[in-house]
Amino acid sequence: MITLDQVTVKRRGQAVLVNASLQLRPGEVLAIVGPNGAGKSTLMAAMAGDLAPSAGHVLLDGIALNAWTPLALARRRAVMPQAARLGFSLPVEQVVALGRAPFERQYDRVQNQAAIRHAIAAADIQHLLRRGYATLSGGEQQRVQLARAVAQLDLLAAGQAGPAPILMLDEPTASLDLSHAHAVLRLARQLAGQGVAVATVLHDLPLAYAYADRVAVLQSGRLLALDTPLKALTPENLAAAFAVDAALYDGHLVIKGPLAA
Repeated sequence: MITLDQVTVKRRGQAVLVNASLQLRPGEVLAIVGPNGAGKSTLMAAMAGDLAPSAGHVLLDGIALNAWTPLALARRRAVMPQAARLGFSLPVEQVVALGRAPFERQYDRVQNQAAIRHAIAAADIQHLLRRGYATLSGGEQQRVQLARAVAQLDLLAAGQAGPAPILMLDEPTASLDLSHAHAVLRLARQLAGQGVAVATVLHDLPLAYAYADRVAVLQSGRLLALDTPLKALTPENLAAAFAVDAALYDGHLVIKGPLAA
């Protein structure tokens, strides 16, 4: 579906992503992990078409991303950024409804409203609907942005054997408590089960191990590993990328602490 072929991204002449190649597939959760500055958000932005590569190619269904119209791209993939600020406060429900903008002429009002209600329930934000977005905490705003992104997914087409929607989440659990962090990843797994392709940047390695189908480990802008959690999040890879002592116990990834100097 989305293919990165030897993608390099430079900023101010410095390469922040180097020769990255991977595929994001329908029906999977791909977790992108790495230390600060490893290039995780850059990789996500390149996959989303928000950042043009300096070299290499990013393809969606075999077609270069820059050949897609903004509307066509918005109908195929939804992006939840690390932080989304609004210039003015909107009611929470209106923020979620922004996700349906690409489909206003494709589906009728009843269908679009149903998609909004589904997204609100999926993100568990019914109790926030009467609030203004600007009055919410950082974690609450993240959950509203998650609902907006879910509303943007064309699940109707996917349910009719249409093209698979794509959901891209950049650090969706960063401001969330443990319960809601797990809820977000369970939702990602549920959507993948419906055929959605999900890519998510995560800092919590045990969450990546527990919920992802594949994990991309970045180190200094390069892909150190791309495999199942068991094969990608090995103690050796985590020591190389994060300088931490890690081990597997009873099928769970445990981070013991930093490597001894």
